Amino acid sequence: MSTLRLETVQLTRSERVARIVMNRPEALNAWTTQVGEDLSQALAETARDPEVRAIVVTGAGRAFSAGADLKSGFETTADGAPDVRSPLREVYHPLMMQMRTIPKPVIAAVNGPAVGIGCSFALAADLIVAARSAYFLLAFVNIGLGLDGGASQSLVARVGSARAFEIAYLGERVGAEQALAWNMVNEVVDDDQLEARAAELATRLAAGPPGSYATIKRTINDRAYAGFEQLLDLEADQQQERAASNDFREGVLAFVQKRQANFDGT
Repeated sequence: MSTLRLETVQLTRSERVARIVMNRPEALNAWTTQVGEDLSQALAETARDPEVRAIVVTGAGRAFSAGADLKSGFETTADGAPDVRSPLREVYHPLMMQMRTIPKPVIAAVNGPAVGIGCSFALAADLIVAARSAYFLLAFVNIGLGLDGGASQSLVARVGSARAFEIAYLGERVGAEQALAWNMVNEVVDDDQLEARAAELATRLAAGPPGSYATIKRTINDRAYAGFEQLLDLEADQQQERAASNDFREGVLAFVQKRQANFDGT
């Protein structure tokens, strides 16, 4: 077994399976730019490695990912607004493109909460296996934002537009069993069986025909993810507009203060 250690991510490889672990358990694997960069490097490494035939992504500790680390703050644009467009375009959205275009099966083993951009990351995988206690939360609306991380398309691809509107508009937790009923995930297992089940599935895929998987992914992408790159650009632009709003400022402040936000529409 060989191991590549990055600052916020662990990558291990064994028996043709790569395991990529978001490794900020003390912060519930909340995303910073460094997390995005480390995940991108880990995926690039597995893409180059001919011995890797399947990939599992998961989180260390009790969460898959709590979403963006709002407490770490934001860079600002020339007009003083939080700059969310730059990290989306330069780091996070290219990472989602990697997930969708890497010519190898990618399994998300969701071991706990998958929130915001963390949820988007899970949705970008080919297959999702969730622990029974896990939940999914596209919480963007709760802080006055739109969807990003490609969720505008990956969520629709999985659950259809009616459920996508419901999940995105309400900003409520979707438990693992409900996610399975809505086709948001492929399988739900007991918490203590998640790692073994993800490994079993990855091992099965690693023993299969790599060219077939690459072709299947390419052709499904051509339909389910047509225009994905352009969609990511649109999300980044729209998100920057939202980041300049009073509602976003109020949403973030309410989140930090652990109170209900009072949105005024400006």
